[in-house]
Amino acid sequence: MQIADLGDIRLHYRLDGPEGGAPLVFANALGTDLRIWDDVVGHLPEGLRILRYDMRGHGLSDAPEGPYSMGQLVRDAEQLMEHAGMKDAVFVGLSIGGMVAQGLAAKRLDLVRGLVLSHTAAKIGTRQIWADRIALVQAHGLGAIVEDTLDKWFSPDCHDRHAIRHMLERTPVEGYTGCCHAISGTDFMTPTSGLRLPALGIAGADDGSTPPDLVRETVDLIPGAQVRLMRGAGHMACVEKPAEYAEILSGFLTAQGHV
Repeated sequence: MQIADLGDIRLHYRLDGPEGGAPLVFANALGTDLRIWDDVVGHLPEGLRILRYDMRGHGLSDAPEGPYSMGQLVRDAEQLMEHAGMKDAVFVGLSIGGMVAQGLAAKRLDLVRGLVLSHTAAKIGTRQIWADRIALVQAHGLGAIVEDTLDKWFSPDCHDRHAIRHMLERTPVEGYTGCCHAISGTDFMTPTSGLRLPALGIAGADDGSTPPDLVRETVDLIPGAQVRLMRGAGHMACVEKPAEYAEILSGFLTAQGHV
């Protein structure tokens, strides 16, 4: 287990691949941890230097009292990459991880050379939606939202939700609601429209949280970016269809000369 002490936060992370390999960073979704990428990583080309981490408030990372800001989450990723000696990386972010990716690219182009915006958007939901979610979880715990969340996250044909259910149920309330505050206060439409770097969007046809049109609306802000639609997959396409997800990601990496 690797823990990076970044001063105000300790983040759990994992590094795989040779030290000189092309850098690739993964950021997890709300209520999950770095394990959502396990099966994808196993299908990627050899030679990549892969960084995965548990976002603030998730997994084995610290879960300080919230609320958190998106600026904090972006700074966490920034400092962790510096801690790991990573720059000029392709950054893959899912859901809130995709928001972190957009914020980091706008702030530190020396760290990010390409973006994969997976099941995400420049703005997700409304302040009222997130306020209601926060109040429900604070009053009744994560168990109050698990079933509805899983129904939105997975395609109707996916029946193996156990691992993600376990992650959701074990996420600290402080970490979950802290990140909800960060999402609630974020609108990256303007900064993302100013990005000029290779970018790919990945959307799930059965995603009830960030539908394909929402993903496309964000990706279209970046000139030259494209969207790949995964049919028969929801919000957690990396878990439902890891081989297909890895194939799409590998194609993007190859096109950018990053493998």
